Amino acid sequence: MNTYWKNKRVVITGGTSGLGKALALTLDSYEARVVIIARNRDRLKETVNHTNIHPIEGDIANKYDIHRLSGEAIGILGGIDFLFNNASYLGESPLRLLMDTECEDLEQVLTTNLVGPFRLTKALLPSMLMQHQGTVINISSDAAVSAYPQWGSYSVSKAAFDHLSRIWHEELNAQGIRFLAIDPGDMHTPMHLAAIPDADIDDLYQPDDVARRLLDFLSVEPASDQVRYSSREWNLERAI
Repeated sequence: MNTYWKNKRVVITGGTSGLGKALALTLDSYEARVVIIARNRDRLKETVNHTNIHPIEGDIANKYDIHRLSGEAIGILGGIDFLFNNASYLGESPLRLLMDTECEDLEQVLTTNLVGPFRLTKALLPSMLMQHQGTVINISSDAAVSAYPQWGSYSVSKAAFDHLSRIWHEELNAQGIRFLAIDPGDMHTPMHLAAIPDADIDDLYQPDDVARRLLDFLSVEPASDQVRYSSREWNLERAI
């Protein structure tokens, strides 16, 4: 067991599926104290048997949920050590060329992947600043740096998310707040399969494995000014 995480106070968005769920379950086994935020009430109910996981129903894309979500999370945990901004929206499936993308769909992707995490981070930062320490992990993608046809809305949102991470880091690092943008690599998740239905699952990383290795990395990663990590950079052991 990775003892670094014992009693760490962690908030995870999108915590009932994919990487978010894997992070929550792994942290539960490490005896961290975890709040997961998600929209799906039934999936949230599945976590009630996990002592260290506290579910909160809400939608980070809904600005009217943000203060309630942040208030409940701080009330449960008493403070925040780590925030994983993991919830994402791919856009309409099948994916479309940008010229065929509805403006409203682009707006929804940006709201979920950029504006929502900005609002939640902003609401939780005062708690971190009061304790002079905290880490925000923004889950990125290789689509943030590579121009893949038909991934336009998602790519734009993740590229902006990466740069938002860099600016937050420049503004708040001196006050003890660390920002990281982490690309976890291509995983066997519902979102990835929705984007690429014919993907070979043998070529995809398993979320449980990614979660364990990412948490190991975060527990030993030395202080530096690097903000964004590709999947190869943060986990040199992984190779397919």
